[in-house]
Amino acid sequence: MINKFPWWKNLLIFLVIAVGFFYALPNLYGEDPAVQISGTHGLLVEAPVQEQIQNLLEEKNISGDYELENGQLLIRFATIEQQIAARDLISKALGDNYITALNLAPATPSWMRALGMHPLKLGLDLRGGVHFLMEIDMQEAMNKQKTQLVSDFRSELRNANLRLSGARVEGDAVVVAFREESVRNEALDLLKDRHPDFVFQDYARDGRFYLRAEMTQQRISAIRTSAVEQNINIIRNRVNELGVAEPLVQRQGADRVVVELPGIQDTARAKEILGATATLEFRLVDTNADLNAALQGRVPPGDELHYDRNNYPVVLEKRVILTGDHIIDASSSTDENGRPQVNISLDSRGGSIMSDFTKDNIGKSMATNFIEYKVLPVTDPNAPKPGEEGYKPKFEKVESVINVATIQSRLGSNFRITGIDSSREAHNLALLLRAGALIAPIQIVEERTIGPSLGQQNIDSGVRAMLYGCGFLALFMLIYYKSFGFVANLGLFFNLVLIVGILSMVPGATMTLPGIAGIVLTLGMAVDANVLIYERIREELRAGRTVQQSIKLGYEKAFVTIADSNITSFFTAFILFMVGTGAVKGFALVLMVGLASTMFTAVTACRAVVNIVWGGRSDLKKLNI
Repeated sequence: MINKFPWWKNLLIFLVIAVGFFYALPNLYGEDPAVQISGTHGLLVEAPVQEQIQNLLEEKNISGDYELENGQLLIRFATIEQQIAARDLISKALGDNYITALNLAPATPSWMRALGMHPLKLGLDLRGGVHFLMEIDMQEAMNKQKTQLVSDFRSELRNANLRLSGARVEGDAVVVAFREESVRNEALDLLKDRHPDFVFQDYARDGRFYLRAEMTQQRISAIRTSAVEQNINIIRNRVNELGVAEPLVQRQGADRVVVELPGIQDTARAKEILGATATLEFRLVDTNADLNAALQGRVPPGDELHYDRNNYPVVLEKRVILTGDHIIDASSSTDENGRPQVNISLDSRGGSIMSDFTKDNIGKSMATNFIEYKVLPVTDPNAPKPGEEGYKPKFEKVESVINVATIQSRLGSNFRITGIDSSREAHNLALLLRAGALIAPIQIVEERTIGPSLGQQNIDSGVRAMLYGCGFLALFMLIYYKSFGFVANLGLFFNLVLIVGILSMVPGATMTLPGIAGIVLTLGMAVDANVLIYERIREELRAGRTVQQSIKLGYEKAFVTIADSNITSFFTAFILFMVGTGAVKGFALVLMVGLASTMFTAVTACRAVVNIVWGGRSDLKKLNI
């Protein structure tokens, strides 16, 4: 008898290994230190900006390769020192309209990228990744809560037919005014019953009757905790929108959040999306107001003066119809004229509010007011700077009317916003609204890009451990199993190539130090499979079987043991992958891929080699094993 695979099976084995090798190739090219420049709020980086930066760097004798694509500029440098120096110069020259971020750009050739070939993403403990420490403005969270309380008290009292003459925020409390004492007393009973976590106090002054509601310490603590937890959930949503693999988002202290983004390539976009505090308000436009008088400071009671993006004044009613808190989905598209727009979907309560309001106000103008918070620069030379201990960011509320439209019919839970300058701005606005508006402004107080120094040491240590381990294994197999040891070593090489190739193809896969440990463990288990097969072949030879019979029975009998061992290990790794997080999840993924690859290389690929070399010789009397 002879041992031989059909030609199509040999071809299939060769194609699988070739594809793995093909997709593993990009990992040989490494990464270049780079600086990435992108505009804020949809602003594009164009050729004049590139020319300005190029002239600036040439004056300082810093050379780089420039890539302007999709409104973003990527500059590659030869050394880390050039990268950091360039970042400082560019950031100072361009100001706040552009984000300048350190990056590690893959050096993969363009033809490989065109074929969808990308290097394996590396985790924070290796090379490539960003660490953000973010601080929440708790004072603003409290202010928003108190403003919402004013609106809630008004609605509850009006629904109960209790007429009030005014409501306002006063310090840490909400004060409601009444003209009649009896109405005030009824309101006190109603609000006490509905809001047990408030301390109420009633008093009279200047012929009016007042009700003061102040939050208990338990309520204040709950608001602070809720603000942090909601912001963490929203940041997680935004990280998911960015498509980052194995992110870490966790609370640190009372009002800080740590965000780690391993393997991310677009750090500038991450910085813009994570740090943005954007929401919308829908308000009525007071078309009867005198704009000239408003510009001179005579704004009608109940109104506010705002400006659109062309700095044109718009008088809006103070009353907010709806806020971005009710938005459950948002997407960008173009209207019938090809102009960018954002499609909005509201939750049931928001849809009901919008429907009731627009039904009664057809023919009136409604404005979409965009709100964001920008961090004010530190002007006091003695004050702590960002990243220093004791630094507390101060925020400036920036509002801009992005759309004014006439209510032509009753709106429901779905409508659209137009008047947006660019498709990129529409996409970013949709992303922010879809991921949720932050409960309070949040500032990046510390940013660390894990540089090649620490990462390269980890890579070198991990690769050295893997090479030493594989070297000792290969030497042992050659000495102990002779020619068949060479086949086993060839299988180890195939196994490593397939693991790297498959992980390079898997979206979101990130290699960490535990992942390298998973590769070393997998290669050890792969050798174990070959040892089982070769010992079975030796047993059959000692039992007096022919060479071809021994090869056939050795692979067949060892297969059951190998399959049992690898399948049970695979299920263990799968459970780790499902319940684990971070590095544990990465280790489990590498182990699962490695176990599947081991079954293919040890049992199928290595047998194909054995069949080609020894299986076709019926006159073979002895094996060098």
